[in-house]
Amino acid sequence: MPLPTHQLGLHSSRARNSDHRTGSSERLRLDGLNIHTDTPRDAETSAPLQSTTPRHTGSLSSQPRPLRLPLRLISEMELITNVTEYEKLAKEKLPKMVYDYYASGAEDQWTLKENREAFSRILFRPRILIDVSHIDMTTNILGFNVSMPIMIAPSAMQKMAHPEGELATARAAASAGTIMTLSSWSTSSVEEVNSVGPGIRFFQLYVYKDRNIVRQLVKRAEMAGFKAIALTVDTPRLGRREADIKNRFTLPPHLVLKNFEALDLGTMDKTNDSGLASYVAGQVDRTLSWKDVKWLQTITSLPILVKGVVTAEDTRLAIEYGAAGIIVSNHGARQLDYVPATISCLEEVVREAKGRLPVFLDGGVRRGTDVFKALALGASGVFIGRPVLFSLAVDGEAGVRKVLQMLRDELELTMALSGCTSLREITRAHVITDGDRIGRSRL
Repeated sequence: MPLPTHQLGLHSSRARNSDHRTGSSERLRLDGLNIHTDTPRDAETSAPLQSTTPRHTGSLSSQPRPLRLPLRLISEMELITNVTEYEKLAKEKLPKMVYDYYASGAEDQWTLKENREAFSRILFRPRILIDVSHIDMTTNILGFNVSMPIMIAPSAMQKMAHPEGELATARAAASAGTIMTLSSWSTSSVEEVNSVGPGIRFFQLYVYKDRNIVRQLVKRAEMAGFKAIALTVDTPRLGRREADIKNRFTLPPHLVLKNFEALDLGTMDKTNDSGLASYVAGQVDRTLSWKDVKWLQTITSLPILVKGVVTAEDTRLAIEYGAAGIIVSNHGARQLDYVPATISCLEEVVREAKGRLPVFLDGGVRRGTDVFKALALGASGVFIGRPVLFSLAVDGEAGVRKVLQMLRDELELTMALSGCTSLREITRAHVITDGDRIGRSRL
């Protein structure tokens, strides 16, 4: 159900003595950003107004400034009916360097497209004449009760999208009763995120060459109340993200990687390439191996999720080395191009896991129908990334809340129309995959 305008953080006030013949001046408040538009009464929208932050390929100005947006953009925000629509609005609002960083994939971006398209090839086998007057979407993740199997994936540098960044995302997740995963490369520290109030939060970890840094960071996450470590294992080197190379991507000068600020590792140097790629090359440990999963268990009692598994072989190793769970992920198609979509890898991983540990999925989830498909193929839940970033950019915390609510509503509807009243009733029999169709054609 669409949220009322006041819940979207959108308020308007008009000057009492506006001239109705020549036009009116409206002052709107968009989730903490002051936006001013001058609109003739006889026009549907104002002429497009440019953001005061220019769209360019280099770094941003030292401080964010108020944005000037056309009324058309405000109207489109109110009419958003699915999470994908936030991306277009975010592209209009964000500087080019920032939008490209969030949106792009590696090299030819084949996997980026395939992450979405693979979902569209999975079809439903709904059951009918079942009482669906009550739908229960609650579930348990690593011992924690959550409202739905839709969680927030780690996404770096969220203050490039909105001044409140990860803090707004954390509040939205807590309000929705679900889990947020904080990136190592966040622009808010673990302590700052903890300060927003109660919530179930996981911490995503990159392993640095200096293992003392890793020890300190894991300990800080524990002290800040984080409940699990999501160890990213697919990034010994950064994938070739050509948009970042063209834009000479670097962290804007008014921001830092807050978890590393005190260690003098919170900034990126400007380069003739991607500043992030240079940072990763200098800091992230390329020798990371399965024995380090065991090593992490010696420095923390938190459960460790291995993020980046896409094969049965690595599933066996994850179980052997004591992982508490697996996240089937291709890093949002930002690492190795031409790997299959995560939804195409999921069933292989689930079959090998054989229920010995929970399997989650990220990558390409944009609809409640996508969530249902992942659950039917054996996932215990899904994580979403880009929809959070784009909604955060457009409408801050209110945008993220709306994304979570829309996905929840869509999942509830899909369950009802498929004849499922709880998550445990969603089974493999509810979907048809490419593999199923090929198998049937051979009969």
